[in-house]
Amino acid sequence: QVQLQESGPGLVKPSQTLSLTCNVSGGGYYSYWSWIRQPPGKGLEWIGYISDSGTPYYSPSLKSRTSISRDTSKNQFTLQLSSATPEDTAVYYCAHAGNWYDPPDYWGQGTQVTVSS
Repeated sequence: QVQLQESGPGLVKPSQTLSLTCNVSGGGYYSYWSWIRQPPGKGLEWIGYISDSGTPYYSPSLKSRTSISRDTSKNQFTLQLSSATPEDTAVYYCAHAGNWYDPPDYWGQGTQVTVSS
């Protein structure tokens, strides 16, 4: 059983960095920790993941602005999305998968982030 919980500011100003943290309990050695978002009225968009070995992989469309890192001592992994624009407004989810090619099997409840001045 894996439990995930997102936390972070709900409002970010344009051009600032959007930063979120996911607190994790559970998860095995072969785990991939993802960030996924859903803009209003649109489908899910995968942002990227970090493996248990610490290797990140990002969506090509967001790669230039994205950084995913983890702190194993705190059982956390984080998302940083730089140069935020209103198009980054979305519900952001952290999620777990057993392998990079598997769909997520555990999800956080999601957190709303609005980019607005």
